[in-house]
Amino acid sequence: MDDSNKDNHLNRRKFLRNMGLAAAGITIVPSNVIAGLGHTAPSDKLNIAGIGVGGMGRSNLRNMKSQNIVALADVDWKYADRTFKDYPKAKKYKDYRKMLEEMDKDIDAVMISTPDHTHYVSAKDSMTAGKHIYLQKPLTHSVYESRKLRELADKTGVATQMGNQGNSSDDMRKVCEWIWNGEIGEVKKVDAWTDRPIWPQGLERPTEKMSVPSTLDWDLFLGPAAERPYHEAYTPWNWRAWWDFGTGALGDMACHIMDPVYKALELGYPYAFEASSSQVNTESAPMAEKVTYYFGERPKKGKINMPAVEFTWYDGGLKPDRPEGLKDGWYPGDQMGWGGAIFYGTKGTLICGTYAMEPFIIGREDNPPPVTNELRRIPNAMEGGHEMDWVRAAKENKKSRVECSSNFAYAGPLNEVVVAGNLAVRLQDLRRKLDWDAENMKITNIGDDEEIRVVSSDEFTVIDGDPKFNTQYETINAKQAAEEYIKRTYRKGWEY
Repeated sequence: MDDSNKDNHLNRRKFLRNMGLAAAGITIVPSNVIAGLGHTAPSDKLNIAGIGVGGMGRSNLRNMKSQNIVALADVDWKYADRTFKDYPKAKKYKDYRKMLEEMDKDIDAVMISTPDHTHYVSAKDSMTAGKHIYLQKPLTHSVYESRKLRELADKTGVATQMGNQGNSSDDMRKVCEWIWNGEIGEVKKVDAWTDRPIWPQGLERPTEKMSVPSTLDWDLFLGPAAERPYHEAYTPWNWRAWWDFGTGALGDMACHIMDPVYKALELGYPYAFEASSSQVNTESAPMAEKVTYYFGERPKKGKINMPAVEFTWYDGGLKPDRPEGLKDGWYPGDQMGWGGAIFYGTKGTLICGTYAMEPFIIGREDNPPPVTNELRRIPNAMEGGHEMDWVRAAKENKKSRVECSSNFAYAGPLNEVVVAGNLAVRLQDLRRKLDWDAENMKITNIGDDEEIRVVSSDEFTVIDGDPKFNTQYETINAKQAAEEYIKRTYRKGWEY
């Protein structure tokens, strides 16, 4: 272990010890403070810290700028520089753990928008310290991490919200209320799709050696992920492609696009899933994929029964079949941004876009059903209302708090379903529907000695007019791989 790794390991042990002591008293709040907070404030404002502020985090913080932005942590100070300039009074850090330790008494809440692989560690540390959490989607990198954050949210009682802003929208409420009111009948099939990835995927690990930029702390970027040399292909932003850092197109967009399906149909957990895709390799997600989830019957909701549902996800240019009755010359997605969902009911077909936007029922475009106003409306949800609803919840006493729409009790199970789809993708060489024991987070129909062959490298050249292929495979124990994908091994110094 080099000196920087040793220091990080020691800092983490010290940090966790201190945060463990803090967690024991997070519910003890003097009577003269804002409800739910742990400090005496000059005004009814949250003191918010940001972790990962160079990308989407900047937008999230902008939507919270009416509060006090007191600290900012980012491993890449060049990428984060615009946000640093937005809040010149905020104290700057590279290591969020140091920020939480030094400014513990000055921070009420934390906005996290790091790469997927560090969502869990940064959120867990912040929640353990008693901070309210706004965490970008996907909630976590793995099923296990989602489960643990949901449990921790319940234990600590902090206000939580995932960054799937469409969950707070009026259009989301239309979709739910139309379906619950029986406008399209019972739903047994749903298709959904996205145009992502718009970044390169299906990549092999770079072999070119690069120097780490002086503005980037590469060791902190890696966090719990396995060590590897720096390359510009990983960060900023393109980390989404790589299995160690991101969750591919499914993880990026399904928390937006599956969201109205999950909420309206109250799906819970699937009992099985399967996938097919373009070439999948050991390093990064495929360029295109189809993932099918199977959900069992659920309790009746409103005026309708909830029969078993088959939900199919498409990305990378793949799309579901064109629904019957759709106007000629029009396809879902053309008018709806980055994708959408199609609900096939016994009485009609409902279509909505990303974030559940612009929902309509085929044949009723000019005469949409009325809403029932069963669900609480959130003003300006897509223009900062989603973030500010979290601010509102954080200021309320937890005993009487109106929880956020996408709090972790909801977002945790949703995210488990989303990232479980990547299990189907990565294990597709088993060539079967995978049976899922959601309660125990296990695939139950993989034998102890079964193996999968996964591409490790793939070369193609033309020599004297003839194509030459050189595809190399890694043979992996399938059961051990599944367990690792569900609950990964953390790098030394980042263990939980």
